[in-house]
Amino acid sequence: MALDKNQIAKRIAQELQDGFYVNLGIGIPTLVANYIPEGINVVLQSENGLLGIGPFPIEGDEDADLINAGKQTITTVAGSSFFDSAMSFGMIRSGKVNLTILGAMEVADNGDIANWKIPGKMVKGMGGAMDLVASAKNIIVAMQHVNKAGESKLLAKCSLPITGLKCVKKVVTELGVFDITPDGFRLLEYAPGVTIDYIKEKTLGRLVIAEDVKEMVV
Repeated sequence: MALDKNQIAKRIAQELQDGFYVNLGIGIPTLVANYIPEGINVVLQSENGLLGIGPFPIEGDEDADLINAGKQTITTVAGSSFFDSAMSFGMIRSGKVNLTILGAMEVADNGDIANWKIPGKMVKGMGGAMDLVASAKNIIVAMQHVNKAGESKLLAKCSLPITGLKCVKKVVTELGVFDITPDGFRLLEYAPGVTIDYIKEKTLGRLVIAEDVKEMVV
């Protein structure tokens, strides 16, 4: 009963707070735009030059000129604005973004993140990830807990090229919600139907079970 990608995004959306400016990375994070909780006002920012991202468009209403950093078609909300990428990165580097939600290939139990390159595979470059991890006030990672071979992506030490050091605050996977603490990954919530023993088995980094650990609500 592990979560699917949309459920991961929906759970992360619960972390949003009224008045936040939020950057959504490529992959699962872009889905968060579809699950903004009612009653709060957040402004979603994309590093290709947009403030005010809305949900994904319904089929037939796509506008090819409106895209996010992952080149997916999007909608805009009232009051949205467009600008060049230089201004966008000025916002990021000056600390104007309250929360960054990123995907990752690996996260270490001290908060290191690797999310831009797999050795031996063609990539288009690191994108805006390094600026985001260096400047964001808070970083949440949305990722799959294990790779296609069933191996843990929550590690004691990243094996892939590092994007940022000791910067991740929280990780949400298909198995659970984890804080990054001095003692390693702290399990706060487990996905419905997933046992804590299974999470232990699939986590290679240091893992601490919170005393008040509870089942995730999505």
